[in-house]
Order: sequence, then structure tokens, then C-alpha cells
Amino acid sequence: MERTFSNRTEAGQLLAEKLVKYAGRTDVIVLGLPRGGVPVAYEVAKRLGVPLDVFIVRKLGVPGFEELAVGAIASGGVRVLNEDIIRALPKADETIESITAKETAELERREQSYRDGRPAPELRDHIVILVDDGLATGATMRAAVKALRQRGAAKIVVAVPVGPPDTCREFEDEADETICASVPEFFQAVGQYYEDFSQTSDDEVRELLTRATQ
Repeated sequence: MERTFSNRTEAGQLLAEKLVKYAGRTDVIVLGLPRGGVPVAYEVAKRLGVPLDVFIVRKLGVPGFEELAVGAIASGGVRVLNEDIIRALPKADETIESITAKETAELERREQSYRDGRPAPELRDHIVILVDDGLATGATMRAAVKALRQRGAAKIVVAVPVGPPDTCREFEDEADETICASVPEFFQAVGQYYEDFSQTSDDEVRELLTRATQ
């Protein structure tokens, strides 16, 4: 099934309809992957009537080809690497450590900025619905799932508006449940399935998190 979304808000509203069985449950929390996943996650959390927070993951992009992910890091010191890409990298160890140091600093900055002093939510024994605006290689989401396992989540649901068939299938094994609302056969990039795929700002993320607590 293939469709185009007008923006992340509409994508979140449509995605939420596939998650209604979790509505109103006290053991459910929705986590958006900043930044683009947060507007989608906000709509899901609002529809389900459950808390919203962020789970911060940073993609480890190959220098000069940043869209090509060599892996990702997540809160809690988790790092997931794409071994196929690493094998093709010159000076792989040195490059990966350099990228990791840079992205760790940005991850810590975002945690302080988004949370504004609030503690990270309690995830142990909770059902966590992990939301992004789409899947491509899945490296970012994979790091998030691995980190959430370490945090003791009872169940991890990966939920995205769009993703390629092979990546969505892979997550059926990695997460406890995977919802890909649209699975285009000839997938190229997440942005091609949005009429408006403009960048989400830090301010927008903070505003949505604040609005979700009101």
C-alpha cells in the first residue's frame, strides 16, 4: 500500500488509527524520535490519550555522505553499527570514534534542551510506542529499540507512517510489534511521501512536549 501525506500532522493522525487498541492504557507511553518523529508522535499520543516524550537517537553519518548511516547512538550509551558500510570505510575505527564523539555531544545537548530539567520517563514494564516520521535504513530506530530493551520496556511497538518493505519486515523480528502504515514497493526516501517535509525545529519539539502535558 502506498500513499502520500500532506504533512507530519496528518501522518500521525492516520498512524494513530492503527494503534487504537492502546488507547487509554495507563501502562503505555509514546516516544517520538526527534526531531521529525515528534509531530507524528504528538498526534498518536493525543489520539490514544497517553503520555508523550522523546527518545533521542543520533544517526552516525559517513563524513561527506551524511545521509548514509554507518550506525546510530541512543540515550544510555547504546551504539548500533552497520557492519556492511563499515567494511567499505577507510580508517573505519578512527572515523567511527570521531563521528560518535561529535554526535554524543549533540545528543546530550538535545536531551538538556528538550527536557528542560525534566527527568527521563520511567519505561520499565511499560508498553513503549516508538514513533518516527518514516523508516529508511532503520539504523536510528534499531538503536532506539536496543536502548529501550536495556531500559526494561515490557513491549516495544515500532510505528511509522511509511517505510520500505524489507526494513519493515526486519523490524517484525526486532520489535514486539511493527506498524508501517504505508509500505511502498519502490521506496527511495521518506520525504518523497510527504507534500510538506520541512525540517522540524527544536522549538517545535519543545512546544509539542509542553502542549502534551497540558
